[in-house]
Amino acid sequence: MATHDALPLALTMGEPAGIGPEITLKAWAAAGDASLPCFFAVGDPALYGDTARRMGLDAAIREIGGPVEAPALFSTALPVLPVPLAVRAEPGRLDPANATAVIRAIDLAAGLALENKVAGIVTNPIHKRALYDAGLRVPGHTEHLAALCGGATPLMMLSCPELRVVPVTVHLPLREAVASLTAEAVVEQGEILAAALTRDFGIASPRIAVAALNPHAGEEGRLGRAEIEIIGPAVERLKAACPAAQFTGPRPADTLFHAAARQTYDAVLCMYHDQALIPLKTIDFDNGVNTTLGLPIVRTSPDHGTALDIAGKGIAHPGSLIAAIGMARDIARSRAAA
Repeated sequence: MATHDALPLALTMGEPAGIGPEITLKAWAAAGDASLPCFFAVGDPALYGDTARRMGLDAAIREIGGPVEAPALFSTALPVLPVPLAVRAEPGRLDPANATAVIRAIDLAAGLALENKVAGIVTNPIHKRALYDAGLRVPGHTEHLAALCGGATPLMMLSCPELRVVPVTVHLPLREAVASLTAEAVVEQGEILAAALTRDFGIASPRIAVAALNPHAGEEGRLGRAEIEIIGPAVERLKAACPAAQFTGPRPADTLFHAAARQTYDAVLCMYHDQALIPLKTIDFDNGVNTTLGLPIVRTSPDHGTALDIAGKGIAHPGSLIAAIGMARDIARSRAAA
């Protein structure tokens, strides 16, 4: 059997009417300059051929029967493990008939990772509404992958070279995010984050800053009591549960993300979605990576959506996908070494 480092990565098709096919081809074309590992697409070969012609890209597309065939082809062609679409995709136009194929590509790639036939998976953006209409019964990509992996507890980490952030509450209205915040959730996600920083990133004693919820960390209860009643106790529990890690907080969010502050931690556990994503996207909008922690498989994705408004125009930036491919490779290596 090939060593884990020699296994290719599987890139899912994502929404075929979005920018996924375009940035996949651009990532393949940049693989040499970006020192990317071997990967193959899981999707419709005709989709990639159509996209290459539309972009005027001299890219050969080669169907493969399995991951083992990808390395021999990768330098001269984009290998594609076929998952046929029901109808030909038109850039920018969702077609519900293709939703089943999108889900099938995710399931196939995850299955290959669980069977240790690929080093990990990199998922291109999906359009949730189209998949809900096709029968997807969970909130999104991450939850679907967690179910495929036997019900693991997933954790969404967003990162760029200068910052790693994890939101405790994710896709909720702000009022609901605040109402649903519990010490148990902070502890559970803090434990997953600490373990992942060691296993996936090789940080033996990770430094984790825990953000406050309220302005000025609540000013001793005058601006809110979440720090006193929820976050502070959770931090103390995390210190006891994860002695190898260094947890600090609750720390005021308005002074947590400037350059000097970022030198004091390896990751930030944030309380809600925008508290995490605004600083990340301000620092490095084009190259953010979404990594799912807590799964038995390696999974990363670009930190952006399907961008239907620019699909087919040849202007989509592949930086985030390129960074996600590199991140998947690095995590797979770290896990193998551990």
